[in-house]
Amino acid sequence: MNAMMETSELPAVFDGVKLAAVAAVLYVIVRCLNLKSPTAPPDLYFQDSGLSRFLLKSCPLLTKEYIPPLIWGKSGHIQTALYGKMGRVRSPHPYGHRKFITMSDGATSTFDLFEPLAEHCVGDDITMVICPGIANHSEKQYIRTFVDYAQKNGYRCAVLNHLGALPNIELTSPRMFTYGCTWEFGAMVNYIKKTYPLTQLVVVGFSLGGNIVCKYLGETQANQEKVLCCVSVCQGYSALRSPLSGHLRNETIVGIVIPRFIPRVESGLETQKSAEWRAQETFMQWDQCRRFYNFLMADNMKKIILSHRQALFGDHVKKPQSLEDTDLSRLYTATSLMQIDDNVMRKFHGYNSLKEYYEEESCMRYLHRIYVPLMLVNAADDPLVHESLLAIPKSLSEKRENVMFVLPLHGGHLGFFEGSVLFPEPLTWMDKLVVEYANAICQWERNKSQCSDTELVEADLE
Repeated sequence: MNAMMETSELPAVFDGVKLAAVAAVLYVIVRCLNLKSPTAPPDLYFQDSGLSRFLLKSCPLLTKEYIPPLIWGKSGHIQTALYGKMGRVRSPHPYGHRKFITMSDGATSTFDLFEPLAEHCVGDDITMVICPGIANHSEKQYIRTFVDYAQKNGYRCAVLNHLGALPNIELTSPRMFTYGCTWEFGAMVNYIKKTYPLTQLVVVGFSLGGNIVCKYLGETQANQEKVLCCVSVCQGYSALRSPLSGHLRNETIVGIVIPRFIPRVESGLETQKSAEWRAQETFMQWDQCRRFYNFLMADNMKKIILSHRQALFGDHVKKPQSLEDTDLSRLYTATSLMQIDDNVMRKFHGYNSLKEYYEEESCMRYLHRIYVPLMLVNAADDPLVHESLLAIPKSLSEKRENVMFVLPLHGGHLGFFEGSVLFPEPLTWMDKLVVEYANAICQWERNKSQCSDTELVEADLE
């Protein structure tokens, strides 16, 4: 009898285990997919001004909820992975012309030029000058999708192909693109200004491209001539400084409050030493799988560099003095972008150390010199950009009337997919926002011009 009772209880025990297993799996799915996270409009950081009020009125996407695909869209990792692997869905193939520019050091820079497919909403000649992300170019799907949408909204588009990124274009000098080198982007902008003297510019940078365009604009006031506005999406602002914990003190640098990490006072000392984490060290941590992403991007960079091995390391090449043959062997064993930057990339421009390279190449020290309208966009769940780095655009937007910082809850790194349940739409929230912001700035400038003309007429009548 007891044996029969024990046997009848076994199925109940197994059923309980199955239910527990199912519950555990569902819990993991809910946590990993972040399904409990709410949808909300992006957080906005700006100063109250005529421009900001006009933007809020003219850009509905700034105040509407960003709604990602229900099943997976709230996971920054999945958004990032889909962008990295797939780029976009049903990506168009815009038709353009490839332009070649010979640089002063013998390098051959290329960019692709796409003419507008419709009249612009204000009727003016507007060119978007676009700088893609790390090792990217005009043939990437997310760039093609954005360019096609911009063309249909009346924009001419010029897209930089990072030096060495295109597999079918050989390097003609022992140098390739780096984290903050603006030479090729500047050459493209100068070509557009010379070829289209009546055009006005909208500057757009994605990820690493965001660092390059902001640095370019801040390098000299002349670089901002004919520029209507600038948009930077998913950049990290500084490769060196990243306040992570402890006491934060605001240190003013040329009118911008930059958060600095200050350790606790020990042994009753009145003086406090400022301690700064290196942002690249956050990229080496396993938090949010950054170390894994770092490895994948480093592996891709190694493949690109090694594909140009003869042009960069060949015996006939006049290499930079600091670049040695041993650096090639170190490149083979590199497992992070920092190792590649230290052994190879910084030496293209003669930097003595990785610290010097990151300090000089980061746009953070140039942001306060940008006077045109500037929109900085990041996602709160971007696994590549540590949340502490977002203190930089937040602080900037609190001090400068021309700056607006847009921070949606979701989107990952250059994902920002939209959709109902499972399948994403071809156009992303990011594509729409950049064009909507550019349209609003164009209208703002047109209104200012018309007001100025009216005032001149009234003055003449008086």
